[in-house]
Amino acid sequence: MNFIKNYFHLEKLGTNVRTEFIAGLTTFISMSYILFVNPSVLGASGMNTGAVFTATALAAALGTAIMGIVANYPIGEAPALGINAFFAYTVCIGMKVSWETALASVFVASIIFILITLFKLREKIIDSIPSDLKFAISSGIGLFIAFLGLQNGGLIVANKSTLVGLGSLHNPLVWITIFGLIVTVILMILGIPGAIFIGMIAASIFGICTGQIAVPHKFISLAPSLAPTFGQAIFHVKDINSLQMWVVVLTFLLVTFFDTAGTLIGLAQQAGFMKNNKMPRVGKALAADSTAMM
Repeated sequence: MNFIKNYFHLEKLGTNVRTEFIAGLTTFISMSYILFVNPSVLGASGMNTGAVFTATALAAALGTAIMGIVANYPIGEAPALGINAFFAYTVCIGMKVSWETALASVFVASIIFILITLFKLREKIIDSIPSDLKFAISSGIGLFIAFLGLQNGGLIVANKSTLVGLGSLHNPLVWITIFGLIVTVILMILGIPGAIFIGMIAASIFGICTGQIAVPHKFISLAPSLAPTFGQAIFHVKDINSLQMWVVVLTFLLVTFFDTAGTLIGLAQQAGFMKNNKMPRVGKALAADSTAMM
C-alpha cells in the first residue's frame, strides 16, 4: 500500500487510496458505455461484433493501465466515438472499402502517429495551436458525438429539405432515448457519480418493460473470441496500394491527431491539469486529484 502511495504521490496531491478507488470505479462506470456502442457502430462495417467487444475491452484496459502506470495521469482511455463512425459509415459503407483493408489503413496511420510522437512533432504542433482553437476542437468533437447519439437514438433523422429533421414520436426507440436522456440529465444535475451508466441501465429497463428490448438470457458469459478480427490489419497492409487508400490513411491520421488533441486538452482543462495552456510532461506528478475526472 505504501508503494502505491509513493508511486502515485497520493499524499503530495492531498488524496488517498480510498478516494482514488472510488474515482476509478466511477470513471469506469461512466465510460463503460463504449463496450456496447463501439461494437454496434463497427458492426455496420461487417466486423464481428463479439470480437470488437473483446478488443474494445482489452484496448481500454491496456491504454488506461499505461496512462496511469507510465504517464502517471489519472485519465481513462478507450476507443473513441467519431473515428469509429468515420471508419464504418464513410470508409467502409460510403467508399465501399472492406473492413479488413480499412483496418490496415488504421494500422498504418497508427504507426505514423507513433513516429511523429516519438520525434516530438506532435507536441510541437499541439503547443503551437491557439488556445481558442484547442477548445473549439474539443467542443466540435463533443457536438459530433452528441449528434451521432441522437441519430442512433432516433431523435434526429435525415431530411431532404433541411438535411436534419426531428424523429417521429411514434417510434418506440425515440421514447427510450428520451427517457434515458431525462434520467441521465437529472442525475448529472444532482451530481450523482456514474450518471451516464445509470441512465443507460434505466433506459434498458424501460425498453424491457415496454417490450422493445429482449430480456437477456444470462448475465455472465465468457468473452467472445478475437479470432474473427485478430491480425487482419497486418495481413491486409498489402491492400493499401492506391492513391485512394493513402488518402484514407492520411485522413485517419489527421482525424485521430486532432481528435486526441482536442479531447485531451478539453479533459485536462476541466481537471485543472493545464498550466499556461500546456499539459505537464509525462512522468511528473500532477497537482490535481483524479476525482476531478469524474
